[in-house]
Amino acid sequence: MTTQPLSPTPRSTVRRGRRRSVTDRETLYSILDAGLVCQLSLVLDGSPVVLPTCYGRVGDTLYLHGSTGAASLRALAEGARACVAVTLLDGVVYARSVFHHSVNYRSAVIHGTPALVDDPGTKLAGLRAVTERLAPGSWDHARPPTQRELAATAVLALDLAEAAVKVRAAPPGDDEEDVADGTRWAGVLPLDQRWGEPEPCPLLPGDSDVPDHVRRRAGQALG
Repeated sequence: MTTQPLSPTPRSTVRRGRRRSVTDRETLYSILDAGLVCQLSLVLDGSPVVLPTCYGRVGDTLYLHGSTGAASLRALAEGARACVAVTLLDGVVYARSVFHHSVNYRSAVIHGTPALVDDPGTKLAGLRAVTERLAPGSWDHARPPTQRELAATAVLALDLAEAAVKVRAAPPGDDEEDVADGTRWAGVLPLDQRWGEPEPCPLLPGDSDVPDHVRRRAGQALG
């Protein structure tokens, strides 16, 4: 695992809101490990495309997957540049003025050129990382992918070397005159997302128990 700092290039150096920039790599890992879906962006046939997709992380590599028939995956496999963003919303900041309303958040943006994973072992490891990020415990519980399913699935590896992280976790930043006025409420309304109760598939036998790897997530907070 690399120990190089974040923002090693002009493209991944935070300029707007620089005081919210975080440069330690552990914060990048923590954001990626708390998120579930990323926004994968690229230019396809001359137009920008943004694709919500699941992902997984192993060390300093982010794994993405999709159908081998998808034009976006083919373009990336052939060397198209990508930008991946993960944002965690922690709360809405209510300010005394509309101008200073904001949100508390954690965000990570990664730039790079994903590489198509051809090695069978690495491909399985990447798919396992994606599965376990979204649904921990499922890789060992569910049926593994068949050779036909693997052939229909493309796995891409994106290095995390070029990344930017921003975090806001603060009260409103109002102007002094609005604070002194004292007539308007200000503060933070935290956002707490939690898993609900499992809803079994109606095709399951009536006596089927919810497995432990699903049950233990019920009621837990996300992120």
